[in-house]
Amino acid sequence: MSIGHPFVLKNTLKWYTTYMKDFNKLWESLTISNDFIFSKVMRDKDICRETLEILLNKRIGEIKYIDNQKIFDINYDSKSVRLDVYVEDENRNYNLEMQVVYKSDLPKRSRYYQGLIDLNDIEKGEYYSDLKENVVIFICKFDPFGKGMSKYTFENICLEDTNIKLNDGTFKLFFNTKAYDKEKKQKIKSLLKYIEYNEISDDFTGKIHDKIKKVKENKEWRVEFMTLHMKEQEIARDNFEKGRLEGIVEGIKTLVISLRELNIPDEIILQKIIEKYSLDKHHAEKYLEK
Repeated sequence: MSIGHPFVLKNTLKWYTTYMKDFNKLWESLTISNDFIFSKVMRDKDICRETLEILLNKRIGEIKYIDNQKIFDINYDSKSVRLDVYVEDENRNYNLEMQVVYKSDLPKRSRYYQGLIDLNDIEKGEYYSDLKENVVIFICKFDPFGKGMSKYTFENICLEDTNIKLNDGTFKLFFNTKAYDKEKKQKIKSLLKYIEYNEISDDFTGKIHDKIKKVKENKEWRVEFMTLHMKEQEIARDNFEKGRLEGIVEGIKTLVISLRELNIPDEIILQKIIEKYSLDKHHAEKYLEK
């Protein structure tokens, strides 16, 4: 069954009509946990820097540049990676990711991201000794390690003597918004609660909320999101339709075989196919060819 098949065209038109009808509602419903909204909000240097300072519980230097959803392409045949937020100050690189759906490969993804950022520094001519500290932060709307903690921090240490640190300058932090109430630091608690429930509880979460309103008023970003979202929906729809069409084809073939075994005339079988699968006569007749 081809893409130009009436069944496909009919369902494609229906899908697009529904999509355009629902898009405005979808756009207005987006919160900070959506990675597109998150990355746009973090384009505000003050908000981005304060977010990092809250999560890391330390002052950081002036942000030299912020690259929204930086894409790393190592070479022509490698897998490209898009980072939600990539920020550098004088001493450190920061990668900040919003993660809504649980994925078991999260730890290795954090390792891969750190490697990409280091490689980016090396390609700019830095020596190994001059590599900046590398901090990867995942804000998760689930418990990534199942221990009920609000934060999991990792750095390389010696297993034989845990007082010995490797001091390679790499740190990985995973925040769990589900356990925001267990967080002792109030600013982190308020931020995690806001991400989880979209509830304002202090000045900073109020600032983020106001910024989201401005993001949604930006017509160019609205079109950008619609384009990205439509592409994702088309891929998902095409994959679904591909599997669905394969099932339909098999269903029609099974129907024809079953009815023929009952000695049902082909003209009646043809009518059954047309009625059940919304096909025109020309396409339905192809399934009766022996």
